[in-house]
Amino acid sequence: MNMPNKLTLLRLILVPFYVFFLLMPAVPHHYLIALIIFSVAAYTDHLDGKIARKYNMITDFGKFADPLADKVMILSAYACFVELGLTSSVALIIIMFREFLVTSIRLVASAKGEVVAANNWGKAKTVSQMIAVMVVMLLQYILELNKMGIISMEHTDTVTIGITIADESFIWLSVLLTLISGVIYLIQNFRFIKNAK
Repeated sequence: MNMPNKLTLLRLILVPFYVFFLLMPAVPHHYLIALIIFSVAAYTDHLDGKIARKYNMITDFGKFADPLADKVMILSAYACFVELGLTSSVALIIIMFREFLVTSIRLVASAKGEVVAANNWGKAKTVSQMIAVMVVMLLQYILELNKMGIISMEHTDTVTIGITIADESFIWLSVLLTLISGVIYLIQNFRFIKNAK
């Protein structure tokens, strides 16, 4: 197994760790710990692709496993946000629907002996989702520091409302890009559905 594929597997391995800390408010600085782990996982996504392209290590396994690792990473984070009451389950459902649609098309293409790689819209969608997750964790950590008395904010209620609006804005922007990329992906690869037997 080459280095990019190992980095992809590392990304998958890190998922349960940031999920654990994200859902453990009893652990001091749990948002910060989850943010650090998630950021490392997100960086492996950038790094594995960069290494694969630079050293010509692109494999069929990587084309399938890399997007799969991204999906697991993002869906886990958004599921945690729903659990924590930070976003609506509608956002998670839209993202899941898009990912299942794209995966289904990939499976049909694979049955025909073709590998469908991610397009630029898909990459933009993934980046927007990762940024949204990191921003939400960071802003929630700021609120956590205020609750712990480590920092003191004037007009805490107003700041909390502002952070909630910012969280939702980043999340729904990523959902919008998810929808756009899904529609484009469907249009570009509709032949696989139309010709499916």
